Amino acid sequence: MKTYEMDLCSGSLWKKIFAYSVPLMFSNILQVLFNMSDVAVVGKFAGPVALGAVGSTNILITLFTGLIIGLASGVNALAALHIGSKHRKDLQETVHTSLILCLAMGILIMTLGILFSRGILTVMHTKNELISDAVLYLRIYLLGMPALGLYNFGNAVLSAAGDTRRPLYYLLFSGVINVLLNLFFVIVCKWDVAGVAAASIISQYLSAFLILAVLFKSREGFALRLRHLGLNREKMRRILRIGIPSAFQYGLFAIANLFVQTSVNSFDHVMVEGNSAAANADPLVYDMMAAFYTACSSFIAQNFGARKRDRILKSFLICLLYSFLTGLVIGVGFYVFRYPFLALFTDDGAVVEAGIYRLSVMALSYCISAFMDCSIAASRGLGKSILPTIIVIMGSCVFRIVWVYTVFAYFRTIQSLYLLYVFSWLVTAAAEMAYFFMAYRKTSVKG
Repeated sequence: MKTYEMDLCSGSLWKKIFAYSVPLMFSNILQVLFNMSDVAVVGKFAGPVALGAVGSTNILITLFTGLIIGLASGVNALAALHIGSKHRKDLQETVHTSLILCLAMGILIMTLGILFSRGILTVMHTKNELISDAVLYLRIYLLGMPALGLYNFGNAVLSAAGDTRRPLYYLLFSGVINVLLNLFFVIVCKWDVAGVAAASIISQYLSAFLILAVLFKSREGFALRLRHLGLNREKMRRILRIGIPSAFQYGLFAIANLFVQTSVNSFDHVMVEGNSAAANADPLVYDMMAAFYTACSSFIAQNFGARKRDRILKSFLICLLYSFLTGLVIGVGFYVFRYPFLALFTDDGAVVEAGIYRLSVMALSYCISAFMDCSIAASRGLGKSILPTIIVIMGSCVFRIVWVYTVFAYFRTIQSLYLLYVFSWLVTAAAEMAYFFMAYRKTSVKG
């Protein structure tokens, strides 16, 4: 019988981390591309008002999705720990408690989002001609939050067991369905923003069903059984101790980036448009690097549970090298091919030149973020999340806001604004790495 799980506690770390991370890379890239397809279909077939309405909700959707992904990171770390330690009962309690928590998070976000969507969009100064469609799109899209919670729960559990391939297959299948339904609902049914949102939630529930079906059919220790569903208070506390700070971190990053965007908006419209075009490189780079952060957390947690101290440090260093090289190669690649890349988003030569300002700074900056994010993932694998989150809030959120009102306020150049990324990553990385090595030295496992 074909097995998809991977033993993270034995064998070559170089080969296994790479094999584990590649499907995650494709999963992350597919999500970015499918999201782009939503925007493309609306822009092409529903007109500029519909495009603007969907675009005006991006920050909120990123925030809501980040909250769920943050909680799922706690599920991943704790499940991997119990898989490594071979504590079947603890694993069973963790999995069934996690299912309820992730579903509850999805329902909570859905309910609050639907109730307050118009108020939030109004506070964000959404333009009058866009707000009705934006509210409609957001409210329909939010109906898929429970499914998103369930999918990320299942993805976290399977990834903890070393299975990153099946979540990729399910995401690919549901993503293709999403694109087809986008075209059908928008072109044939003329549903515009409602059609794109409906296609999204259908694909989300499909992917959630597929991943839950695997867990219910499984005979491994992480299998789901209805009779075992229930909240274990101790497991819930441990999941939330890792997941809530991570979710909180996503929210504060969104707030800090609003200050950056406000500063970009202080330039003329050409610079703003160039920044928007060049920023499309960000999720592609970050999400490919993020595959190694997930690997870092899972490998460290499993080996921590298995009491294999030497593999903890090696896992961190290998994941750090892989993620650094990924950010460096792809970042430089975007700069080398800057003209054809930016031409995908604009035909205006002035906007392209404005976009190059951003790419010229970010090309060699992306890789620096690996030192910060990989260290955070490593600490999470050891069950440490609160202090790393405080550090990243101070270093990458508060620091950026201070930079905007000091360094950028002094120089008033777009380059001085973009440099805040690399300097905030350097400052935060130094503190995060110091904390991880301190936590590692204090671990009681023996090699």
